[in-house]
Amino acid sequence: MHSTVKNLEVLYEDNHIIAVNKRSGDLVQGDQTGDTPLSEIVKEWIRVKYQKPGNVFTGVVHRIDRPVSGVVVFAKTGKALSRLNELFKSKKVQKTYYAAVCSRPKITSGALTDFLIKDSSKNKSRASKTNKKGSKEAVLHYQHIFSSDRYFFLKVEPKTGRHHQIRVQLSGMGCSIKGDVKYGAPRTNKDGSIHLHARTLEFIHPVKKQPLIISAPFPNDPVWNSLSDNLA
Repeated sequence: MHSTVKNLEVLYEDNHIIAVNKRSGDLVQGDQTGDTPLSEIVKEWIRVKYQKPGNVFTGVVHRIDRPVSGVVVFAKTGKALSRLNELFKSKKVQKTYYAAVCSRPKITSGALTDFLIKDSSKNKSRASKTNKKGSKEAVLHYQHIFSSDRYFFLKVEPKTGRHHQIRVQLSGMGCSIKGDVKYGAPRTNKDGSIHLHARTLEFIHPVKKQPLIISAPFPNDPVWNSLSDNLA
């Protein structure tokens, strides 16, 4: 078994869905880089675990940015895929992220509403306070929950799912995410990560119809460890 497959951290699995803890640097879905995406690694993990001789179905439901870590859910059946797609589309999935930012927010907690315009050529989004042509509304709630000696930790609940939404909105209020030089951080992280982690997904199971909360442990590094040690 390929080492990447062996090292896959599975958070939840049943006959319908599988959720994994994505490492920073992993692609969720294939792109022009040609790097093996997480969707293919999950497919291979299922094939090996259950000794499936034929093709394995792994449906991509949502994505998180390549330098971001955290929980990603995939569908194992067509029925689960269509129902999960509908849950995400109708905003019936509650997403909670944590971010380590470089500056203390001026207001401890609040809601941010911006209109984001995606620039595909630069793989970047920019925020406007007014609704301009081609823009999409982006809404998130944030709360400053802890400070270490150098960083400030925010709990973030995005209410929409726009391109680079959390990164650009936090940067817009003067709180660039550690390592995210694309949106104003002073320096990169050595491993290319940014300190943004998709901590939990909460939704009604698409087939079993039961409430489901899937949580992803934080990456093991000194910055995240300082938050883990102080979370109740």
